Amino acid sequence: MKIKDVADRSGFSAAALRYYEQIGLLPEPARTPSGYRSYDERTLERLAFIARTKQLGCTLAEIIDLTTAWDGGSCGPIQDRLRAVVAHKLVAARAQSLELATLSTELQQAATSLELHRPDGPCDDRCGCVGDPNQGHTVGDLTDNQVPDAAAIPIACTLGPSALRGQLEDWAAILAYATRRLDVEHGMRVELSAAAPLDELVRLVAAEQDCCQFLRFAITVDARGTALEVTAPAGARSIVDALFGAQR
Repeated sequence: MKIKDVADRSGFSAAALRYYEQIGLLPEPARTPSGYRSYDERTLERLAFIARTKQLGCTLAEIIDLTTAWDGGSCGPIQDRLRAVVAHKLVAARAQSLELATLSTELQQAATSLELHRPDGPCDDRCGCVGDPNQGHTVGDLTDNQVPDAAAIPIACTLGPSALRGQLEDWAAILAYATRRLDVEHGMRVELSAAAPLDELVRLVAAEQDCCQFLRFAITVDARGTALEVTAPAGARSIVDALFGAQR
């Protein structure tokens, strides 16, 4: 096949094919006596694999690394490498989803607060222009005999991006034991298999409560088995779904 034929059948432009050849993503093709590139069906199979990795959000560097497994000609090693890349990207995608869900909730709260109070003079601490008028004490500020007001706890995660991804990886390992997810009032019930490590679950719940104080957790063990129930204030259900919903 000529380069135009490959471009038509693969969906990649001729310029992209030449670029992939330059960076080693495609092997150098054979040449006709007149100097034109000549491709075979194996090239189309390789391009289909490249298209799939691009669909999964892989970078060029990751695709180049994955094609080394492709060159081996055996599916097993390809699946192993791709599985590791997909698992990493899934954690990153869930982190982005959580960040967007948190931002959406904060924006909704801000929109509401900006309608509640309009001072005649300069901005004050209740107008919503220079701070969050709903910001109150966090759970860590309370004494042992005080009960936190759920409405006063900010809907926000205090973890940085790197720590957040690490914690999401830990949750992904625990949620791999999930057998069923059920809606409950203000949240979700995640039922876990008997093999789920309870000590790790308790540790993660404590860590999550520390950084996301607006969430409420209950670990239940009864005739139905082991489960984690997570609830949140009104408007924060999307955050619960992003953290504990089924991986798609």
